[in-house]
Amino acid sequence: MSAYRQNPLANLSPVVKNLLILNIIFFVATWSLKKIGLVDLDLLLAAHYFDSPYFRVWQIISYMFMHADIFHIFFNMFALYVFGPMLEYTMGPKRFLQFYFITGLGALALQMAVQAFEVHQIIGTFTVPGHDIRPYQYTAGYEYLWATYSAYGGIVGASGAIFGLLVAFGMLFPNVELFIMFIPLPVKAKYAVIGYIVWELWGGLRPTPGDSVAHFAHLGGALLGFILIKVWRMQRPNNFY
Repeated sequence: MSAYRQNPLANLSPVVKNLLILNIIFFVATWSLKKIGLVDLDLLLAAHYFDSPYFRVWQIISYMFMHADIFHIFFNMFALYVFGPMLEYTMGPKRFLQFYFITGLGALALQMAVQAFEVHQIIGTFTVPGHDIRPYQYTAGYEYLWATYSAYGGIVGASGAIFGLLVAFGMLFPNVELFIMFIPLPVKAKYAVIGYIVWELWGGLRPTPGDSVAHFAHLGGALLGFILIKVWRMQRPNNFY
């Protein structure tokens, strides 16, 4: 019976396979190094606010390979595993990789812009002189300002790029039926993607206490995904309806 067992990665497209492997390596390394107290990779590789003392230029790329916990990486990698191969075969490996990183960059750009707007709303400027937020500790929104500037204010995850892939899938394969958790009937991809984006927009505009999800990063990835599909004039394959 073991002769018929197949490696679940065997039929994956090459870029998707390598992205999965890299994300898992980063996750395991982050957890292991933090566990033994050697180094906190979140501080070095998560994307921090551009004016934060913890910001480093490489974080605009490295943040895409960092994840907050096992559930975060599982759902992102599951989506990459499900939707990535079909998109890579349609776009080609080079363009697919470009698409993935461009949407990830767009996700961070929109999230940073929203953070800058909110910081400006709190203290009247986009930057904090000397990176010292103590004078603002009695200002409304101080907790958000502290989170933005502290080591715990970093943005992590491939979710922005994943949202770009979801939008691409919905545009190129709009009528493929998907089974979504808690919904007993299949939903066409185009409707599922639109619904998910509306949900994220609602979450971004109506934040709830304790919500640590970077909703605008998701929306940024989705927006860049839509723009790229249009600019590149990509069409759905003829053998799909």
